[in-house]
Amino acid sequence: MESEPMKILIIEDDVNESNDFINSSKKRNDIEIVGITDSDIEGLKNVRTKHPEGIVLDIELNNSTTGNTDSLGFLTELVKLNLNYKPIIIVTTHVNSKRTYNIFHREGADIILYKDHPNYSSDYVFNKLLSLREPKPRKTVETLKEELKENENKISECIYHELDLIGVTSKLKGRQYIHDAILFLIQNQDTDINVIRYLTKIYKKSSNTITNGIQNAIIHAWRVSAIEDLEMHYKAKVNYETGIPTPMEFIYYYVDKIKKKI
Repeated sequence: MESEPMKILIIEDDVNESNDFINSSKKRNDIEIVGITDSDIEGLKNVRTKHPEGIVLDIELNNSTTGNTDSLGFLTELVKLNLNYKPIIIVTTHVNSKRTYNIFHREGADIILYKDHPNYSSDYVFNKLLSLREPKPRKTVETLKEELKENENKISECIYHELDLIGVTSKLKGRQYIHDAILFLIQNQDTDINVIRYLTKIYKKSSNTITNGIQNAIIHAWRVSAIEDLEMHYKAKVNYETGIPTPMEFIYYYVDKIKKKI
């Protein structure tokens, strides 16, 4: 079952029928009307900006003030938009002509509904649209793994870029500790696990070794980088006695900074 309502554009010049669509949509949670217009020209603008999944198109738009009375041109122009998807199109009409129906089918209409049929209603039109809606493909475990990996790579690139800006270079062992600490805290925002303890398990080293590695990387950055660069890229307050941030101050500053970027 689809979790999101189907986005529908209504192109209809009869005010009463338009109101029927609006009232029907308010009573259901599987339909969202993203636009209503009596103009085929405005309808095309709505398609470009709102990307409806389904379109309800009245054949005759005699009361339109800004468009064409014959809506066949809408289907022709719709193709010229070169959309990366094909909206479902239901044409509605009081006309009962097989020849007319064949022309509209040939131009791209999926279904043509005769308005004077006893079963016709706004809900009937909506249900037809939903019946033609293709279910979104379910994500496989492999797809989810790929998405997680892609997201992790994006965060990693951002972390490394920020460290490069202040002179924590790839030659420093503490750089990898810092990276892994920031990544872990971003991916596990509600964790109670101490991040240094986490790193000791990963690297099989003592907490002193990990902490010293991080601290040495920070000291290196504050020694070799221009003060202007440090002030530009690291805006947290620094302990006035030491002149540099502590490992945890440094790590959590970048956790917050990178979370705002991604």
